[in-house]
Amino acid sequence: MLPPPSLLLLASLAAAASRPGCLLARGPAGECHRPWAADSATCVEMQLQACSDVAYNQTTFPTLLEHRSREAVESSSEYILLSVLHHLLEGQCNPDLRLLGCAVLAPRCEGGRVRRPCRHVCDGLREACQPAFDAIDMAWPYFLDCRRYFASVEQGCYDPLEKLREGLDAEEAPPSGLPPTFIRFAHHSYAQMVRVLRRTAARCPHVAKTYSIGRSFNGKELLVIEFSARPGQHELMEPEVKLIGNIHGNEVAGREMLIYLAQYLCSEYLLGSPRIQRLLNTTRIHLLPSMNPDGYEVAAAEGAGYNGWTSGRQNAQNLDLNRNFPDLTSEYYRLAESRGVRSDHIPIPQHYWWGKVAPETKAIMKWMRTTPFVLSASLHGGDLVVSYPFDFSKHPQEEKMFSPTPDEKMFKLLARAYADVHPMMMDRSENRCGGNFLKRGSVINGADWYSFTGGMSDFNYLHSNCFEITVELGCVKFPPEEALYTLWQHNKEPLLNFVEMVHRGIKGVVMDKFGKPVKNARILVKGIRHDITTAPDGDYWRLLPPGSHIVIAQAPGYSKVIKKVTIPARMRRAGRVDFILQPLGAGPKKFLLGPRRSGSGLQDPPGGASPYGEPEELGQEPLEGRRQPTADGSKPWWWSYFTSLSHHKPRWLLRY
Repeated sequence: MLPPPSLLLLASLAAAASRPGCLLARGPAGECHRPWAADSATCVEMQLQACSDVAYNQTTFPTLLEHRSREAVESSSEYILLSVLHHLLEGQCNPDLRLLGCAVLAPRCEGGRVRRPCRHVCDGLREACQPAFDAIDMAWPYFLDCRRYFASVEQGCYDPLEKLREGLDAEEAPPSGLPPTFIRFAHHSYAQMVRVLRRTAARCPHVAKTYSIGRSFNGKELLVIEFSARPGQHELMEPEVKLIGNIHGNEVAGREMLIYLAQYLCSEYLLGSPRIQRLLNTTRIHLLPSMNPDGYEVAAAEGAGYNGWTSGRQNAQNLDLNRNFPDLTSEYYRLAESRGVRSDHIPIPQHYWWGKVAPETKAIMKWMRTTPFVLSASLHGGDLVVSYPFDFSKHPQEEKMFSPTPDEKMFKLLARAYADVHPMMMDRSENRCGGNFLKRGSVINGADWYSFTGGMSDFNYLHSNCFEITVELGCVKFPPEEALYTLWQHNKEPLLNFVEMVHRGIKGVVMDKFGKPVKNARILVKGIRHDITTAPDGDYWRLLPPGSHIVIAQAPGYSKVIKKVTIPARMRRAGRVDFILQPLGAGPKKFLLGPRRSGSGLQDPPGGASPYGEPEELGQEPLEGRRQPTADGSKPWWWSYFTSLSHHKPRWLLRY
């Protein structure tokens, strides 16, 4: 059912459809047959509310679409479409698309001349955003035709998205007289954070780079900095680790710790630290300092020391991002009751997409699909403890109930790797922050602390190969600047020690008799009912506690191979265990059954799907799963609203 805000906006769009902006004939794609306005123009003040944040303040009439006044633009279906796209696409490509559309609906006017937006910007945005339109079965808007309404650099175009990057590209020099290794122990605004991460990557280009995994609901890039011997690519048998901060916008210590960690790794590598050089040469580390930059802005506006307990916690949609992931734990408990049924790599249920899914949440899930993460930590604030899955109680009515995963021993080791080297977590004073966890050694099973669904850690474990813990860095969610240096000193060694834990257990390659890698082969460990799968290159990593283990590798069409491995207690490098699978004969194939899903809303992977049960492009699934066609099957879900409210139908919205 369409959410009420979208319904109201669509009603406005349908009413405006009766006043189409183009007064001349349209082509098959709905484009307006009229050449671009003359170079000379009369510039007037920009007064369009939806375009109030563009990088210019003057436009001209008539526009390219023959709108002859501000009122004509505001009443056009094209203009109102820009207003509702944010809701139709659930935050995807926002505000990029709106700014691009404004460049056409309200062209830039300077010194009595019209300037056109750049074609290459339009082309890039169309490539990135087309899947979102496809998912709701909507045509790419005719007025965003990159060839017709945009210009080349040689023609003097401008970047309509320049304001999104305003202040982010400007270099901020370190304080005078201080070395480049200097770390400024202060709170960083979004622009400052971006500059620091980019400057850090520029200082260490051979081991670091920045990249974006998507945008927040309000359009801020979710910027990651990665460190490895070959940044930008996965290396065979090099494990991948991610650290995520600021999931809750008002819990800012993790955000700052990861900014400092990025600078520290770069500086120590350049200074020749054997430990850091060894770590970066054998591990691919991804740092996402802020998963919720929109919430941070709300919290930062109140300031450190004055921030309320919840101000800025949620994202701009008022969603708690650590309650927004699919609840796979309930499905796990159901599957675990059956023998011979897999309870790992659980697919996302279709009904999940019927609710509100934050763009930040989607970005994390897509990130996990494209990178074979082995280990992860999310950094929070409000207490002093390390928790580990499951976060949701086996009995939902029990608010506090020990609910371990099959990898309980390994998760305890991971949590201890952080807590045992943290001076305040090991402080025996009962008056210290987090005194409730003193007898537990500052480590607790999440559901034994308090139970909740939709958490990121449970999702990591049940949907992928990744083991994630949650670290509460302190009782003050938004600490004052004078406390940040001490916080860094307390958490620097725990962060490094935790990342090094990715090299515990075994690793190897699964291949066939010809040496060809076998992707999505399963690695089973007897006595631990949780399998992991091989990456596209056939490599795998299996975190395991010390001791003897029976390890099995198998894949469809091959006979399984069984090996016994022994992991010494002090072993700090993953043991190499390769598997060569032989093809099966003509006899029947015997494998453990995959989950049989009936009545739960889950579906087996369709043709062309990934092993997780989603389309190859995860970005298409959220909208596609939620946006169903109308009952007659001939028109997309949103079309009935236009036809019911107006006789004038904007057919240029239809793809066919």
